[in-house]
Amino acid sequence: MNPFQYVADHQRRYGVKRLSTVLGIARSSFYYWRRTAADRAARQAADAALAARIRAVHREPDGAYGVPRITAELREAGERVNHKRVARVMRIIGLAGVRLRRRHHTTIADPAAAKAPDLIGRDFTARKTNTKYVGDITCLPLESGKFLYLATVTDLASRRLAGWAIADHMRTDLVTDAWPPPNKPAAASPERSCTPITEPSTSAGPSPTPAAGPASASP
Repeated sequence: MNPFQYVADHQRRYGVKRLSTVLGIARSSFYYWRRTAADRAARQAADAALAARIRAVHREPDGAYGVPRITAELREAGERVNHKRVARVMRIIGLAGVRLRRRHHTTIADPAAAKAPDLIGRDFTARKTNTKYVGDITCLPLESGKFLYLATVTDLASRRLAGWAIADHMRTDLVTDAWPPPNKPAAASPERSCTPITEPSTSAGPSPTPAAGPASASP
């Protein structure tokens, strides 16, 4: 409860001085609060009117607009308001815009590293199974803010998943663990080639088809 309001409610019985001492507030602060009550009421009424206009603007794009866009929309409509006030009112009424997830950069190429040859020559087609593979690494965001990494190997002829592995890192063994074991139809052999896509994606699952970005070959 507001201590100034408590003093106002009980001042006739206990006195302002005694209540201020007990509550640890200055009497001058109480008198200032009482003197500016009309201004606060007018400001609250103005905030309530602004909140109604903010709700109307926020509702138009299905709740996607945030403080900067709503402020711009209100100014275009003739409202004299700054972004700090809009942010304060939106916080009070529990509104927020949609925030796009910041891109998580997972691959930093070493310019001094030698590039592996492209064994499939950018030809992402195959007539027979177990002859051409492509690989991909997908970032899986967790609620804790961390990431897991899913490595997949896809057969280009059948477009079926041949192998996969998941870990909390992107070291070499993540890719090698994804390679299909020898007892499966998609087992590796010397004449088969696999081209991993070097740029990991940030989608929530593995890509069913190879990406069109630059590729490098792995042994």
